[in-house]
Amino acid sequence: MFDELERYNIEPVVTLNHFDTPYHLVETIGGWRDRATVDHYVKYCTVLFERYQSRVKYWLTHNEINMVLHIPLIGGGLIFEEGENRNQVMYQAAHHLLVASSLATKAAKAINPDFQIGCMLASGEVYANTCHPHDAMAAINKNREQYFFTDVQSRGYYPTYTKKLFRKLDVEIQFEAEDQEILKAYTVDFISFSYYASRLVSADPEVNQAAQDGNAFSSLENPYLEKTEWGWQIDPVGLRVTMNQIYDRYQKPLFIVENGLGAIDTVNEDGTIDDDYRIAYMEEHLKEMIKAVDDGVELLGYTSWGCIDLVSNSTGQMSKRYGLIYVDLDDQGNGTRKRLKKKSFDWYRKVIESNGEILE
Repeated sequence: MFDELERYNIEPVVTLNHFDTPYHLVETIGGWRDRATVDHYVKYCTVLFERYQSRVKYWLTHNEINMVLHIPLIGGGLIFEEGENRNQVMYQAAHHLLVASSLATKAAKAINPDFQIGCMLASGEVYANTCHPHDAMAAINKNREQYFFTDVQSRGYYPTYTKKLFRKLDVEIQFEAEDQEILKAYTVDFISFSYYASRLVSADPEVNQAAQDGNAFSSLENPYLEKTEWGWQIDPVGLRVTMNQIYDRYQKPLFIVENGLGAIDTVNEDGTIDDDYRIAYMEEHLKEMIKAVDDGVELLGYTSWGCIDLVSNSTGQMSKRYGLIYVDLDDQGNGTRKRLKKKSFDWYRKVIESNGEILE
């Protein structure tokens, strides 16, 4: 893979743990609920750092680390026992993920000080449903649920608001002797994140009953936004909002590593695929990204989700397609596996060739 990337002068960004908890560890020690998984992970990372130290500069420690709270089996290899405090298990696993991220950063810098290590967050600003102050506070609390992870990874310590949160959830994090020092000493160099949609929340539980699921998160319907076929709310300006909020919070470079549209694509008789809706989605998001940079946000780069069709993690469907390249497979795995360029392929090639200048 790296040989081929180098042939075309493409620089890789490598995610060390993209929902990849080895199932053997899930079965034997419970995945990230067990502290021993930290040691296994750091050993694995060290092998990769040593082997590819001259070929990879940008590394992400955990993909969408906050997903351990929303899809815990996928995000952390967590299977719950009947009657146990799920929040305790999830936040303890989160702590292990955070310590592992810092220890991986320590190992990386010892091998190659020029390595750039980033965290990765499933992001999207949560808006208040109304201008009622209670809704504003509800939005702050929802945003904290996601920023908790990057607060620790970027600043190096647990934010004060977690004290109240953990009391409310009856959670008590078990720290080992050097954990606080490790988290403080080995923070990330940049903040990477995925962005697909913004969200909307109310302080009124009855209002929130109308929330609909989307990408492991639930949200009230925003009347100002259109939706995808799967109910995800399309909010290009929300990307600019999210970028500004994250950068204001941490003052570290950002990297958008996932952004794209899941849609049903139809192959024409001549083999072409007119996915103008995907082009429109990406174009509007990229324009807002450029505005955020003009706002003063330091941005390392953008990588779309994704290059080629694959099974959607959120629904398990092949028919929910994100790629710029079509793969002839259906939801049952039937098909020729033939690959076809979509209309978006040539459009995006021109975008990246011009470094986005054709958008301005």
